[in-house]
Amino acid sequence: MGRELLDKEGGARHFLLGNEAIVRGALEAGVDVVTCYPGTPSSEVPDTFFRLSPQGPYRFEYSVNEKVALEVGAGASLAGARTLVTMKHVGVNVAADPLLTLAYVGSPGGFVLLSADDPSSHSSQNEQDNRWYARLAGLPCIEPCSAMDCKDYTRAAMELSRQFGHPVLLRTTTRVNHVRGPVTFSALPEKTPAAPFVKNPFRYVPLPASARAMRLALLDKLDAMSAAADVSPLNAVSGQGSVGFVASGICRAYLHDALHETGLSGKVKVLDLGFSYPLPKNLIADFAAGLDTLVVLEEVDPIVEEEIRALFQRRGISTAVAGKGDILPRFGEYSPEIVEEAVRAACGLPGREKALFAVPADLPRRPPNMCTGCPHRASYHAVRTVFGDEPVYSSDIGCYTLGIQPPLSCADFLFCMGSSVSAGSGFAAASGRPVVAFIGDSTFFHSGITGLINAVANNHELLLVILDNRTTGMTGHQPHPGVDHTIFGEFSSKVDLAGLVRACGVTPVRVNPFNHKATVAALTELKAQPGVRVLITEAPCPIHARKVKIARKTPPAQVAGDPGKCLACRDELACPAFVMVEGVFAINAEACSGCMYCVQLSPEIKARKKDG
Repeated sequence: MGRELLDKEGGARHFLLGNEAIVRGALEAGVDVVTCYPGTPSSEVPDTFFRLSPQGPYRFEYSVNEKVALEVGAGASLAGARTLVTMKHVGVNVAADPLLTLAYVGSPGGFVLLSADDPSSHSSQNEQDNRWYARLAGLPCIEPCSAMDCKDYTRAAMELSRQFGHPVLLRTTTRVNHVRGPVTFSALPEKTPAAPFVKNPFRYVPLPASARAMRLALLDKLDAMSAAADVSPLNAVSGQGSVGFVASGICRAYLHDALHETGLSGKVKVLDLGFSYPLPKNLIADFAAGLDTLVVLEEVDPIVEEEIRALFQRRGISTAVAGKGDILPRFGEYSPEIVEEAVRAACGLPGREKALFAVPADLPRRPPNMCTGCPHRASYHAVRTVFGDEPVYSSDIGCYTLGIQPPLSCADFLFCMGSSVSAGSGFAAASGRPVVAFIGDSTFFHSGITGLINAVANNHELLLVILDNRTTGMTGHQPHPGVDHTIFGEFSSKVDLAGLVRACGVTPVRVNPFNHKATVAALTELKAQPGVRVLITEAPCPIHARKVKIARKTPPAQVAGDPGKCLACRDELACPAFVMVEGVFAINAEACSGCMYCVQLSPEIKARKKDG
């Protein structure tokens, strides 16, 4: 989906990804400023804004991390701009410091924070439920279900934010971000000048004296927003009967599918909960009237369920509440099958055959792997050549985390973005063992800099390898401060990574990881040195290089000698282009990127001649 998202006229209908629909919803809300740090499953939202930015009526930026993105957005909102800030769920942890204060200060222009949660941890280190942040910070929470919802609810979230001058949390999950469906466009609004900022330090500077007053104002806002949730069109009641279901997020779609499959549509009561916090207490109490059982469907934690239980206790409502731990699991994302089983259990219908939903046990496993021609594979192999199993390997967040896979086996522990430097320092200090830490270029700019400064200032013993592939590889090749090229051409505002490391107090060594001899020599020299050392391995991600049209055309490698003598190379490197054909080692010419790293390891491998 391209420029169609910028169409000013309404009425057109398009088949959109949920994330693309969020973009259109923000445009229909008149968004002025968009900031982000990319992260699956949110990445297509900022990526789409980035592609459209030359023609788009907004300012867009890939911020250096989520905290910075939120702070830039918060400042823009204070200046009167309609602002959207996007990130994945764990990114909100990074942004939590300014977020909780922003709820006190407010957002006059309008401020929507997209938190893309990841139940079942498809691409994340945890499956935290960021609806807790709505409760912690005092933010209204809006939860779309379909692609059409993604558009409409994004616009509604911005309108709600402007109505109350308060930030709003737009909470999606992986299935909502990546759902596809028909979306009907409304017209884009005409741009209007923002209301000028009027200085009022007591209102906008949360010193202790003013923060106490802000807290009271926040509680009043939450009461008013609870009343708004009671009458919001985002919360819809349908059906009748003695069994009721309250569903939020993608569970709403699963529920309606299950009711259709079981023939129960219209025969049970349903509350589609799109505006889930503050809880619409009066609406839920009225909904419970006449019900024997109320089932709550939500991902991941039983947040709404526990709030409904508390509401019923306070108001003396005797309706039984069922949810997680009763007829639903406490972990992972839900599915149509899980929800249908819960519907059947609540309504006294027999369960379906488990075999219908079972995954065949003999399916081959396909663990994720680094791509052919990935410079990180060469870096890891060189490190293993020099260090072997002697050190502990502190890893970080990025596609290079796949170095955990054998035979590279270069990831022994991991916490979060930027933690490899700090956690590696702590491990080395406590254990006395050598530590090699790995971090990507984008992650270093995100949150590795402070760890490196800390390591230098506190005299830690650490070798840090910065894997510089010139892009943010894992989330879709977005630009960061150190890139050379973007999809729009050469990047003119590049920050010198080596110069930054030098400013932190370490003179780095720079190598091309595809030069095996030079990389091993550099690592051998650094191994013998004490203190904090930094090696920067510099080579572009081959996929990104092709995307921005800077890739060099090189012939693939081939086995030109005894295939049996190549097995050690196969077992040490495990490149996806290596194959066994009828028990004989070979290199798949279609898969090989021509990086020629393996040619340096085995005299039996040569570059393939152009004539094939």
